[in-house]
Amino acid sequence: MPALLLRGARVPGHEARLDLLIGEGGRIERLAPRIEAPSGVRTAELAGRLVAPGLVDAHQHLDKTRTLRAVKNPLGTLEGAIAEFARYATTMSAADIVPRAERTMTAALERGTVAIRSHANVDPEAKLRGVEALITLRERWRERLRLQVAPFLTGGATRVGAPAREWMEEALRMGGDVVSANPTHAERPAELLDMLFELAERHGKPIDVHLDEHLDAGRVHFHALIERTRAHGMAGKVVASHCSALSALEPRDAARVVDGFASAGIGVVTLPAANLFLQGRGATKLAPRGLTRVAELQAAGVTVAAASDNIQDPFVPTGSADLLEIGRWALLAGHLGSNDLPRAYEMVTSAPAKLLGFEDYGVREGARADLLITDAIDGADLVASGSLARCVLMNGRIVAGTL
Repeated sequence: MPALLLRGARVPGHEARLDLLIGEGGRIERLAPRIEAPSGVRTAELAGRLVAPGLVDAHQHLDKTRTLRAVKNPLGTLEGAIAEFARYATTMSAADIVPRAERTMTAALERGTVAIRSHANVDPEAKLRGVEALITLRERWRERLRLQVAPFLTGGATRVGAPAREWMEEALRMGGDVVSANPTHAERPAELLDMLFELAERHGKPIDVHLDEHLDAGRVHFHALIERTRAHGMAGKVVASHCSALSALEPRDAARVVDGFASAGIGVVTLPAANLFLQGRGATKLAPRGLTRVAELQAAGVTVAAASDNIQDPFVPTGSADLLEIGRWALLAGHLGSNDLPRAYEMVTSAPAKLLGFEDYGVREGARADLLITDAIDGADLVASGSLARCVLMNGRIVAGTL
């Protein structure tokens, strides 16, 4: 890739405008107030436009995306969505998944997302077709977007003698990046968690579980996850997505979970779109928001990201694949403060990058030039206002928009 010099950029965390020199290898080589252009290097004048790290979506379901027209969920409940999609999945093929997923990936990329972790159902209905499709897309999109594939053992994968372990072993042999499951809907949650940690440890993979995506304080698995994370020495390698039931616990009980997550090194992904749509429908008054305790987790030092989850399917009927919109929802529905726009920005950038293990992320020397260039003032403005003009670079190459 040809080297590129970006002049006069506004960079988060820096007062003065800076030049960025992106080398032929697609990494930021220099960051300084004024850089003399090396011979033959292409130069672009930014005139104060913001150069920020690209957005990172820590939780999607690309195997389900854009199935809403074929899969209805008239009650709007989680159970209804699970049942309806399971019926659809029996006839779903990789050829069906790929074009739907690519449409969403294209929308995400054009809006500034440079990386996605996507779960793919593994169960008696879907088998490994979703994993197969997403691994194909991961290779096809390698130069445009980083895709992590998380084979996801659903509740159905743990019932009626389903060979869950064999399916997960095969999914990891195929190239799965993350071990994923839903212990809340499993027949034997403790055994499922034990299996996940054993597989993750043996294959050297991180874990990302859908944890307690409900509002019943009487059936939670938070402490079971904390105990196993500590026992297996997997601090920094375990993510708990949703954690909706944490908001239903009494403050003292919730504080124990929050402190446990912080000390065990467990990250959290909140999914405001799904939790707002699916949770609390049984309430007869003051329906709850359904999000986890975002502010308390962050105050304790837990890394908390916000992500899209489902896009235009029976779980969430809307979705533009714009993570800035998700950042706004996380701030509003999570009851963060009016001064917390920078924190909401971190929830769709540096926080998810940390959870996904991206050590080469950011706008700094040596980092990959996976960048979002806009006319915003800073990260807070980017979340508050959005931006109509977005240019996205992957490895220093323009993959969406223009300079």
